[in-house]
Order: sequence, then structure tokens, then C-alpha cells
Amino acid sequence: MRWWDLDAVLAIEGELFPEDAWSPGMFWSELAHARGAGASRHYVVAEDATGRLVGYAGLAAVDGTGDVQTIAVARSHWGTGLGARLLSDLLTAATAFECHEVLLEVRVDNARAQRLYERFGFEPIGFRRGYYQPGNVDALVMRLSGPAAPAAPTALTSDVVPGEGVDGPTEGPFDAATEQPPEHAPERAPETAPRAARETETGTHG
Repeated sequence: MRWWDLDAVLAIEGELFPEDAWSPGMFWSELAHARGAGASRHYVVAEDATGRLVGYAGLAAVDGTGDVQTIAVARSHWGTGLGARLLSDLLTAATAFECHEVLLEVRVDNARAQRLYERFGFEPIGFRRGYYQPGNVDALVMRLSGPAAPAAPTALTSDVVPGEGVDGPTEGPFDAATEQPPEHAPERAPETAPRAARETETGTHG
């Protein structure tokens, strides 16, 4: 993801997460930490055959721990497996950052997204009460130990993907799929705390 992608990114962000979309400044701040020798972020975009941006994802890496920041897939590409491929890309980046674990949050009522994460090797480790607002929905915290940059399982090509476009987790957070209207954690400065993963229905999430 580069600065010239932000208009398209923000359009998808606003559509999927109308109540708590990231501001342009939040994305600029994340991208400022994504380049150079001291980079601690990895942000990627996906384009269709015409060059139109149809998805994006981000990972933060601090002291050997990766945190899925966001995964979002345009509605036109739900059901294509793009969310799973974006998650796989984030795990590849986590390996490059030498992360010994990757964390994410997912809504407790989003069983489909949880199954996706489990297929990638994530395991539940706890809860965050009232993490997703509005709605006061708890978050299930999941962890993947020693990510080995696995390829997206072929069985996921028509499954739900992470995408609650990961403040905390999330082609929202991530962004994983949900059958509820997309929501994610309240806006927080990315430099100080990762946002909760957001989840969106990818139709196949994150």
C-alpha cells in the first residue's frame, strides 16, 4: 500500500465500516512506519484484472509479536478467497519480521471467521469484554505461535475471511467475515496501540 492507494482504500473503508472507519491520518501514520530500515508495519493492497483496488490488509510487528491490524475486501470480491490470501500475505510478513507469534481479535459471535483463523493455526487465548462498539460485543483473542507463512488453504477459497476492517484484529479486523453489520473497535492512534481486527462478510472476512 502506498499513499496513492489511499483514496480507493478509504472508499472501501467507509463502505464496510461506516461507524468507525479509519481516518486518512491513521492510514498515513501506519504507512509512515511501513518503509525503511526500522519498518514495523506491513500493508498490502489487492487489485483486480483492471487494476481496481479491491482489498487491503495490514500487520504491525513489535518486539517479536505481530498484530493483525486490518483486512478488508470489497463486496464485489466476497466469495473469491481474497481474504484468506491477504491473511496469508500478512503471515508471510510476520515471518519476515521474525515474529514468534501473531495476535488478532474476532467477534465472539463470528463463528465462521473463527473457523478460518483456526484453519490457519490460530488458537483462542482469552476474551476482551465489550471490545466491539457500538454493540458491546466481546472479542475472542486468538494467537498463532511461530508463524511459518503458510499458503492460504485451498478449502478457504469459498469460505469466510478475516476482515473486520483487525483495530485490534482483522482482507475487519480481518478485514474476517461476519453475518452482522461490520463493526470494529473505536479509533485509536496506530502509533500507540493497534486497532481491533475488524470483520466483514467476504461471502466466501477479516
